[in-house]
Amino acid sequence: MSRGYDGPEIDDFRDSGWERERANSSRDSSRGSATDWQTRACISLKLQKAREAESSSDHAIAQNRDRSHDSPPAVSREGRQAAILTEQGRSKYMDRDKSYSLRPSEIHTLTEVGKFRVVGVDDLATFAYNGHRDRVQSDVRNLARQGLIEQRGTSPLKRESRRVLTLTGQGQRLIRRHGLVQEDQTIYSGLVKPKEAEHDTDLYRMYHKAADEIERKGGKLLVVQLDYELKEKLYQRLGRAQARGRGETQRLKETFARDLQLPVVQGKVSFPDLRIEYATQENETARLDLELATRHYHAGHIAEKARAGFQLYARPQDTAGLRRVRDEHEITAAILSL
Repeated sequence: MSRGYDGPEIDDFRDSGWERERANSSRDSSRGSATDWQTRACISLKLQKAREAESSSDHAIAQNRDRSHDSPPAVSREGRQAAILTEQGRSKYMDRDKSYSLRPSEIHTLTEVGKFRVVGVDDLATFAYNGHRDRVQSDVRNLARQGLIEQRGTSPLKRESRRVLTLTGQGQRLIRRHGLVQEDQTIYSGLVKPKEAEHDTDLYRMYHKAADEIERKGGKLLVVQLDYELKEKLYQRLGRAQARGRGETQRLKETFARDLQLPVVQGKVSFPDLRIEYATQENETARLDLELATRHYHAGHIAEKARAGFQLYARPQDTAGLRRVRDEHEITAAILSL
């Protein structure tokens, strides 16, 4: 699924080879292969492990587990947020001929929204303000008054709409001019495809669920990359190479995909919705690719993303149906609930 990029689609799921592979497997099974029972036993074991991972994840959500018993990092996300929220002093930031007055929590809001393009107000309150909704509203009003952020709905239907935040061009420029994020962290402003805002809003929640686990294991978060950025990098390299007549498109595509650590499944580059780059306890750089599966995903979609090695998540209302499809087609991947 492409968000905000209008170039040629690489991961459009056409002819992934999954159905052909499954048909071939069925024909082999019908011949009474001597190793068929071993294959099915292996699949059954992997499915059981996936269900156990899902059960653990679901239990953590239901119980809102206290992470203090799981060897949390020296300073948890909640602890960092509490420290930011206690700082009430404002600082002046100049950009061109304008002056902005911002406190640390407002700067953090700008960077959070900029990294993910769109963030839900309720999710921001949960993950960036430790549930302090009054403080969120106060900061958002100040940022909007200064022209740095915009608040809008995800749907014209009031009952279905969620309040979300996006940066303005001024907000994006301010972050870059004052180096408020790492240089290699992409910052976005506005909505390129408003119809996808509902899906994209949930990426922030997905990120925090995975990020908390990374930090619990001692990792340090570095950079977030959306699928838009990964696609743009690949297409730019491919376009430059084609302009020089450097070779056949498919070979170039796969070469550049490997350079970007993107998996190629059945000859197609597979893009995650979100990539987290982080440093391990051993100070090695690692990556975690995340995919938000929706109720529109059929078995081929799930199988392709699983074979690409992505960690799959789904909205609570979609989880049971997707897991049922997974089980019916013996796809060995955990689908974690947001």
